[in-house]
Amino acid sequence: MTESAHVDHRAGAARYEISVNGQLAGLNAYIDHGDQRIFYHTETNEEFAGEGLASQLVSAALADARQTGKRVVPVCPFVAKYVKTHHDFDDILDPVTPEAIDTVRAHA
Repeated sequence: MTESAHVDHRAGAARYEISVNGQLAGLNAYIDHGDQRIFYHTETNEEFAGEGLASQLVSAALADARQTGKRVVPVCPFVAKYVKTHHDFDDILDPVTPEAIDTVRAHA
């Protein structure tokens, strides 16, 4: 089923969405703060769990953040876990700071 997965950036909603056969399968939400893109929430719909869609989604979101010149702050536990094992994004990572946490609390 994952061959037909497609990731869209919904900038107006500040999130990335992954769809399978036109059905929303998951999302990755963020807040832009200066030159940083703070990723704070990732979810996959239950019927798509275990298919690797969250990893595909996060990879696409991180690649897009890099392409747009954003630094990445992985507040979301899934994103944090992903970047610990996928070092191709190390060059754009910023640490999670109290300011980043406060930004998420104020906007999310």
